[in-house]
Amino acid sequence: MKVKIIYILCVLVVIQEGCRKEELNVQNPNSPTPENAKTEAGILSLALGAVYQTGFNGITDTKYSGSFLGSSFWFLAPAYHDLMADVISAEAANNITNQVSVPDYVVFDDGSKVTNSAPAKQVVRLNNSRTKAGNNMFYFEWTWMYYLNNACNLVLETVESVPFTGDAATKKNALKAWAYFWKGYAYSRIGSIYYAGLIKNESAVNSGLYRPSAEIIAESDANYNKAMEALNGISTLSDYTAVLKVLIPTQCQTGKGGALTPAMWIHTINTMKARNILANKRVKDMTAADWNNILTLVNNGVTSSDLVFTGRSASAGSFLSATTGSVAAMTTGDPTSTTYKISERLIQEYKTGDQRLANNFSKVTAYLNQKGGFTFSTRYRLLDGGNALSGVQIVSSRTVGAYELYLAATYEENELMKAEANIKLNNIAAGLASVDAVRTYQGSGITAVSGVITDQAQAYEELRRERRTALLFRNVSLYDYRRWGYLDDISAGGGRTNTVVVSSTGVVNTKATINYNFLDYWDVPDDELSLNPPVTGSAPVQNPK
Repeated sequence: MKVKIIYILCVLVVIQEGCRKEELNVQNPNSPTPENAKTEAGILSLALGAVYQTGFNGITDTKYSGSFLGSSFWFLAPAYHDLMADVISAEAANNITNQVSVPDYVVFDDGSKVTNSAPAKQVVRLNNSRTKAGNNMFYFEWTWMYYLNNACNLVLETVESVPFTGDAATKKNALKAWAYFWKGYAYSRIGSIYYAGLIKNESAVNSGLYRPSAEIIAESDANYNKAMEALNGISTLSDYTAVLKVLIPTQCQTGKGGALTPAMWIHTINTMKARNILANKRVKDMTAADWNNILTLVNNGVTSSDLVFTGRSASAGSFLSATTGSVAAMTTGDPTSTTYKISERLIQEYKTGDQRLANNFSKVTAYLNQKGGFTFSTRYRLLDGGNALSGVQIVSSRTVGAYELYLAATYEENELMKAEANIKLNNIAAGLASVDAVRTYQGSGITAVSGVITDQAQAYEELRRERRTALLFRNVSLYDYRRWGYLDDISAGGGRTNTVVVSSTGVVNTKATINYNFLDYWDVPDDELSLNPPVTGSAPVQNPK
């Protein structure tokens, strides 16, 4: 497997560094080059490695070796999101995680104000350089998502030349659906966080034509549609399932993970397409047509009984470490020793009596951070494996194989998008019924609010708080903070009021005002621009904010 992974990454390095194609004429029969991947076993290995190794595995760029806090794509790229969305904080200077989440200023309950002398917006741009190994927030997600995209291009370029046993058309369509889905996923992540991106649908062809984020999202939808078309071409379910069971690691085929049926996979695609709409437009700018488009998609989205794409650790050979592979794992434990710390602004979103709070968090002697992060102090720790409350969601475990990382869409996200669309369309009872359904599904124990709350603003507040809690560590918190306007400067209507902030001296403020003033979309990383400068006709590559 290591040889296979090296090959995939070698292809990506060739594209970025301008190496000659002839350098890839490797004829190792154990490595899935374009030639020896032209067997059924070879292309299945290539497709498996494309996602779980090339896309989601640990740090493989030697320039950055030893520079990162944890392992795998999932401990850092999502962490930057959760740091900026005030779900977690960090004091360690590694990867500038202790700086990206420090707001411009905080006004405490007594009217005193603390100002950040090194605004996060300036810090992240100062570190957007090829010479800033390990400290460039813009580098990580961009690089690994284009690794994923390009590896999937290789699958698509090879699949038609492979002879298959059984129903060849079905197996080809399963592999096409796999490659197109993960390409759609990669473009979705790029378009949802970067100000501009590249459309790259050939493995060995470079492009310096940068497109605006909206066009990258359109490309994501186009690939999702191609995946759906391939799934609709499945005719022999047994052959399709056999392919999926090879493509998904064994440890990821338990719990909510497994070989999705074509219908389940289409549900996931619809939910992801709805996310593309929701994540990339401010709530204040959404129209009735937008909400109805979302509603159409989520009404055929992920259901509570569907399998979805998940990740789990294993005792050997896993792309995900139980202790250092995810944001949840690196937040779990005593905040005096964990990499990430639970934010007080997350905890304040839980309603009184919520069993998910009781099951997953405990109160501790206040951890008072004295290292410049004036919103870092916290009175809470994330528990390892929960408090054993029956039927209640567990959000973290550091035991091998116990933690289920959701890679893409979930039932809860789908249902809460349904809730939000209905509330915004003034179908308040229906919207709150979806909120109640998610709370029941996760064992919250919260009294139902559908039919009780009838005011639209109050109903939306229920939805807002539920998205913050139910979708913890689901990779949507930053999108929410952006579309709600929280990231913006207070002078532009941004920031948050009535927040809980524990000061560095232990004073608990409950009405504090936070002015984040963070970038809403990130600049293209200099690692890309210095090697692949924009050509004539490119979109701007830096956010003007």
